[in-house]
This record gives sequence, C-alpha cells and structure tokens, in this order.
Amino acid sequence: MRVVLIVEYNGSHYCGWQSQSAGCSVQDVLESALSKIACCKIRTITAGRTDAGVHALYQVVHFDTAAQRPMNAWIRGVNAHLPKDIAVIWASEVSLDFHARYSATERRYLYFLLSHPVRPGLYHQRVGWFYQPLSLPQMQAAAKILLGQHDFSAFRAAECQASSPIRTLTKLEISCQGNIIIFELCADAFLQHMVRNIIGCLVYVGKGKNSPDWMQTLLENRNRAKAAPTFSAAGLYLAGVRYDPKWNLPDFSQMPFMVTLPLAGR
Repeated sequence: MRVVLIVEYNGSHYCGWQSQSAGCSVQDVLESALSKIACCKIRTITAGRTDAGVHALYQVVHFDTAAQRPMNAWIRGVNAHLPKDIAVIWASEVSLDFHARYSATERRYLYFLLSHPVRPGLYHQRVGWFYQPLSLPQMQAAAKILLGQHDFSAFRAAECQASSPIRTLTKLEISCQGNIIIFELCADAFLQHMVRNIIGCLVYVGKGKNSPDWMQTLLENRNRAKAAPTFSAAGLYLAGVRYDPKWNLPDFSQMPFMVTLPLAGR
C-alpha cells in the first residue's frame, strides 16, 4: 500500500528535510513517528528537499507499507509521536504509480521579508529581515525578467546536483503588507538555493545597488559569483506542490490552513 501525506513544519530547529546521520532532519523525525505506527521501518520520499531553517506549509510525502491502518492513524497517531513543530495534516491511500517528487508538476514558495530598521523579535526565524528601505517597483520590474524558461546557473548553489540548470519560472509576484514584503514564486522545479538566491538579487535591486536590468545580465552570464549572496532561510516557506487532478490531492490554494502570517501593520 502507498500512502501520501501532506505535512507542515517549522524548520527552525532542523538541518533541513533530508535525512542526516545525526538524525537532525525533518525526514528523520517523521520517519521515526511513522515507523512507530507501522511497527516497522518506514522510508519516505518527498516532493522537495527544503534547506536548514526553511519551513513548509504544504510538503508532500509518500511511503509504502504493508501495515493496515485507518487513515486517521497516519494523521493523529503519527502526530502523537511528532514534536510540536511538525504535523501531518492530511493523508490518503494512493496508487503505486504515484510519486511525490516525479508526479509533481509545480512547486510554490513564499518568502516573507521584514523591511524595517529593527530586527524582528516575535517573528524571529519566521521572517527574513533587511534593515534598509526597499523599492517595490524596482524589484517588481526585475522579477518580470526572470519569468519563463531560463538557464538559472547564476542562481544555483555550487553543490547543486541537478542534471540541468534549465527551469521554468511561471510566477514571481511581489506584494507588500505593512512592513512585510511577500514574494511568491512558482516553477516546475527549483534548483538548490534558487529561491534564496533570487531573493538576495532582488534585495540588491530594491536597495538600489543594481538596476532591474542586472537580472538579464545574470541570466546571460550564468555566473553564480556575479550574483548576490544567498539570502537567509528564515522567511522561506514551501507553500504548495501541484499534481494532476487524477491523484486527488487537495489543491494547496484551497486548503483552509493556507493563510499568510499575521504580520501586516508592524
């Protein structure tokens, strides 16, 4: 039997999604809880590996098991064995040809950035922070250049293992709520650190260090060393994974928990 889960977590205290020998990852903790319910070792496959400190509102995971359990056991039962900052919020049986990673057609990320002279306290590790004013129109102009299919070599980590740097960015919208700037990015897939590197470059444009046209230069020269440093993981959220409707996963845009953080008006 193959089971698919939707999981949310605060990644602040974890070394990322992927299992580590130290047992410090979200995957390690989730698999331990699943194994307790199944009474045998469970291995999971995920839609996307989030970095250390990155959060998830809608992470998709599948696993195979011979254990016969009611679906509620894979939610409430597993949650009883999870720490408070990780929760399974949906579960369903799915056919064996479903794959959390390879069946996905789109990933969605949100980045919350506090633009304020004083660092955050209440939202520490839940938002990114930049102390200088940022120009929203300049960043929006730069964002348009990145839309479409491109070689994103200038925005990938040096250790990225993806076979190709070509990705299709279908959405990059930037809005503002009070002192919080919200970045929404959707693509067929993302390279390692791609979102945080894009945010870092947009911040450079927003503070006036570079013009929006600099984004085109980065795409053309494909040189990571010419781009901005990787931005903080604190404000980054995996906010959705889209699949063909035949798999019957809930649409992330319709989920009741999919709300933005109550940050406006600081």
